[in-house]
Amino acid sequence: MTGGLLILSVGCKKDLSLVNKSAYTYDTYFTSDAAINQAVIATYAGLLHDGLWAREYYYIFDFLGYDAKNNQPLQGDLLQVAQYALTPDQVEVNELWSSLYQLIARANVVINRAQAWTPANATETADQTQYIAEAKFLRAYAYFQLVNCYGRVPMPTTFIPLPTPAEINLSRSPVASIWALIEQDLQDAEKGLPVTYATANFGRATLGAATALLGKSYLYEKKWAQAQTELTKLTIAPFSYALAPVYNDLFDDPNQDNTTKNPETIFQVMNQQWTDWGIGNQYYVFGGQETWGGKATHSARAQEYGFNDWSNTYITTTAVKAFTYPNPQNSAVNYVDPRAAYTFYGDAASGGQTQYCQQCSTGPIAFPFATKGYMWLKYEYYNKVASFGGPTSGINGQVIRYADVLLMLAEAYIQQGNTGTQPLALINQVRSRPSVNAVAYTSLGSQTDAMAILMRERQLELTGEQSRYFDLIRWGIAKQTINAERQIEDGTQPFQDRNLLFPIPLSEKNANPNVAKDISGDWN
Repeated sequence: MTGGLLILSVGCKKDLSLVNKSAYTYDTYFTSDAAINQAVIATYAGLLHDGLWAREYYYIFDFLGYDAKNNQPLQGDLLQVAQYALTPDQVEVNELWSSLYQLIARANVVINRAQAWTPANATETADQTQYIAEAKFLRAYAYFQLVNCYGRVPMPTTFIPLPTPAEINLSRSPVASIWALIEQDLQDAEKGLPVTYATANFGRATLGAATALLGKSYLYEKKWAQAQTELTKLTIAPFSYALAPVYNDLFDDPNQDNTTKNPETIFQVMNQQWTDWGIGNQYYVFGGQETWGGKATHSARAQEYGFNDWSNTYITTTAVKAFTYPNPQNSAVNYVDPRAAYTFYGDAASGGQTQYCQQCSTGPIAFPFATKGYMWLKYEYYNKVASFGGPTSGINGQVIRYADVLLMLAEAYIQQGNTGTQPLALINQVRSRPSVNAVAYTSLGSQTDAMAILMRERQLELTGEQSRYFDLIRWGIAKQTINAERQIEDGTQPFQDRNLLFPIPLSEKNANPNVAKDISGDWN
């Protein structure tokens, strides 16, 4: 009887699971122009997640490049970064890795679903091409960060709805293969991106952005001739980039999106710019992306670095002193670079800005150098307010701007042994910005001398823009430079050989056995 009942039970068993016919799946949602566009914007949103431009990115690379140093209010995980005390389970190292792969995952979804979508007309066909190109640019940006920070990494390039363990647990790809993908993605992006957008879409990746990142990639790979060719394109039609007449317009929210006042930005991470996106919960930068306040996009940098706000960092004395150097036209006397006054608050001797609140109702206030020391001006609001008051900065993060391109192009010439007219003119062009008007060089000298000048120009022009760490690493002088500077400033030599790459995160090691078995010395 028991057997009969069992047979009857099995024979009459029905599948009672119900399918929600109104629920979206990967193949039913991404079927319209609007849906694909939403996916693209969601990919850009990843730039403002943990480990990236909402908060951690500027800390990580300003500290490691020794543009910034910690002030006493800074504690915990970020203090570890400032001390080069990185470990495989260090929070920022893990967050950077995680957010870059989230960016890649979203880009892979866009590429896959946009390719599967059937546009209804010529306009949608053009949009399809653009969306795929944007996703490839963003994927290339993410892999550019990964290969420079971590070296060999897993390289997913496809969207797989139900991946197998083998498809999830990818092995680390060779560095050369990652660079090849970056190059190919950016070459593809160049074919599909417009030169400009309508105002409503300002901030999306352009042809210029893809060209600049491709030229930068060639430079980092030491492909000097290819870098020269690619970067030169940005100096001629159809591009119309130029240096912003006022240096601070690059780092002050009202003018960053004004192409007349700021024709220099090539790609920036946008804060409070996307239609219907806003501040939301101002503390989303501490981990509430896409769940706190909804569609929140802003940076905490003004509040975090601000001398009258949280004051978590100083600009280093090393960075300050770099602005004083032998006069380019009379090396017997020192010269204070005018860019100092746009970069930090300090005293008159340093060239730093000595007043703040120039646009406040109270009028200018003397910067209290005696009690504050050297503090950040770049990316701050202190020209307009005495205290900012919250981690909700709308100042966009500069990723690539025209001055950077001109200096990279100058370097491409110099690295090929050309120290003559072309690189000299490019360096002097950056120095001659109307609001700066620094003394021009009359010659660059030998290749060694020219590189020393170029290195200093990049340090001064891009201080606090997360550039110097990458420059020192690719020039092969990170360890000796950082340790020499730290020895003078605080008596330490924290940079070890292993710091040339970040440790592979412990979370990745625990999740991916193919990565775990490929890690040497529990580091990389």
